[in-house]
Amino acid sequence: MSEGRGRTPLYLKVAADLRTAITAGEYGSGAKLPAEDELARRYGVSRGTVRQALAALRTDGLITSRRGTRRVVLGGPRLHSFGELRSFTRWARSLGEEPGSRVVAIDRVPASEEEAEKLRLDEGAIVYRVRRLRTLSGAPVMVERTTYPERIGELVAAMPPDTVSHSVQLELHGVLFADARHTIDLVPADDDDAALLGCRAGESLLRERRHSTDPTGTPVEWSQDRYLPGTVAFTMQSSTATSALGRRLSG
Repeated sequence: MSEGRGRTPLYLKVAADLRTAITAGEYGSGAKLPAEDELARRYGVSRGTVRQALAALRTDGLITSRRGTRRVVLGGPRLHSFGELRSFTRWARSLGEEPGSRVVAIDRVPASEEEAEKLRLDEGAIVYRVRRLRTLSGAPVMVERTTYPERIGELVAAMPPDTVSHSVQLELHGVLFADARHTIDLVPADDDDAALLGCRAGESLLRERRHSTDPTGTPVEWSQDRYLPGTVAFTMQSSTATSALGRRLSG
């Protein structure tokens, strides 16, 4: 690795590579990272650069913070990059969690103004609104509210109510999720959220609004996922080398 004026600092490049390896499962929970001198040789950098990279990983909560010993990979939280467009189900399984799903309601209705805009439909066109509860290892985590264009909604409506991953099943029908735009904010839990998640109505939930398109740029879903506080956190990493919005378990 080399570093010049205006280029990304070497320690960020090293940290990004190690972060990718950790989140991909190359180092399991409790595993030790290679020693500083071994990492320095591997990346062709100084031990000081390696220490800076490890400090960045400690800040992310990915490794222990003890100095003078080989750093240990923590069991959680673990980062999932939305840049990979990995579904909730695939993300959960990558963490060793067992994802669950229960459809609460499916409504075939005329599109609202917002839905028509997001899905590039005429206002009043038929859409399917799907509300379902998502769980991790049996524990309620998120209420998913997704609106699909009619042709896709019909496929979802035909799936069994306990289908864990709609996206995987849709892929089998040739519906591909190629790109997504995410917006994160807070919203108060409504009565349905409270009943499904076991929280109080009015309690703040973490909301992820997601607009997904297929390889041709055609919208395939408009979703608003509401997460129970303390179960999942979102992180943002920004640098000249990478820019990844991620999701992780909170412990």
